[in-house]
Amino acid sequence: MKKITQITLLSLTILFIASCGNSKKEGSAILNEKKVAFEKLKKERTTLDENMKKLQEEINKLDTNAANSKIKLVSVSPVSTMDFKHYIDLQGKVDAENISYISPRMGPAQVKAVYVQQGQFVKKGQLLLKLDDAIIRQQLVAARQQLEGIKTQLSFAKNIYQRQKNLWDQGIGTEVQLITSKTNVENFENQLKAANEQVKVSAVQLNTSNVYSDVSGIADVVNIRVGETFTGMTSQGTYQIKIVNTSNLKAVANVPENYIGRLKKGSPVLISIPDLQKTIQSSISLISQSIDPTLRGFVAEAKIPNDPTLKPNQSIIMKILDYAASNAIVIPVNVVQSDEAGKYVYVMQKLSNGKAVAKKKAINIGEVNGDMVEIKTGLVPGEQIITEGYQNLYEGQLIGTD
Repeated sequence: MKKITQITLLSLTILFIASCGNSKKEGSAILNEKKVAFEKLKKERTTLDENMKKLQEEINKLDTNAANSKIKLVSVSPVSTMDFKHYIDLQGKVDAENISYISPRMGPAQVKAVYVQQGQFVKKGQLLLKLDDAIIRQQLVAARQQLEGIKTQLSFAKNIYQRQKNLWDQGIGTEVQLITSKTNVENFENQLKAANEQVKVSAVQLNTSNVYSDVSGIADVVNIRVGETFTGMTSQGTYQIKIVNTSNLKAVANVPENYIGRLKKGSPVLISIPDLQKTIQSSISLISQSIDPTLRGFVAEAKIPNDPTLKPNQSIIMKILDYAASNAIVIPVNVVQSDEAGKYVYVMQKLSNGKAVAKKKAINIGEVNGDMVEIKTGLVPGEQIITEGYQNLYEGQLIGTD
């Protein structure tokens, strides 16, 4: 009897555990079903809200009484014509027409004397440096000594030739002796010419030890001292002496290649110097003939009048005129809206009953300059364009001006 009772209790325990497991599974399935149903209702509600909103807009358009009760206040401005200009805004710099980077004419040499200081004004041809000239000076001395020796030999050869000629005129001597003495004179004359040229070359080489300025201007960089080797450029890639002439300045900018067909020599330019709060009017003086493969642009330059406050490499803004139209219709760019059909604006249309409604007008735009845009088609002078309150307007909506 006791055994039967134990078996019965064991069976009831197994049934209880199984029923608990089934209840957990059923509860999880119900929860998932409720989540799915909730997400479905949310989607249906979103769709319903959108449909209600769209339907309300259509009712407002068709229901005159409803529209009359909701007149929207707007601001309008008459459409007019004006001269329209479009500029390309570019970041540029000031550069000098005459910048000279001084270098030795006969190669690197040791500096013996420096005659210029940084910031000093120098004239074209002014002596800047004295380089070591000991070897070249010795070569010049040797060339002059050789020249004097040849002069002595030439004088002796001429004397021999004259004596031989006198004997020949008296019938003494042979023709071979006369020709030989004459040939010796000619050889020494040729040697004398070569020696003279060698002296000139040595003198020119000696003069290369004097380093002169190629232009007049300011010694912007003087990075050389006595005892150092003058090569023209340091190992870091910087110039040792740089002379800048600021009397002829220019504005330089890199122009993207997509503008290559819109610019030409003589195009007007406004040069703005933000640091000095200055604006200079100029024109394009140079357009490079090639496209930079790295920057994908070309160089445009404009001359700048002499101004002591401007410095080479100073940052500027170049505004190059690339498009101009007279009597163009121009409106604020912010009133232009877009839909699937294209761009449009709203204008105010007067009804026969004296009321005003919003009228949607499709437009084609041209160039944009700042906050204004050129209108190619779609508007005519005299129309009243809605400039404020145009958001959420619809065709035929009653409007009023404040």
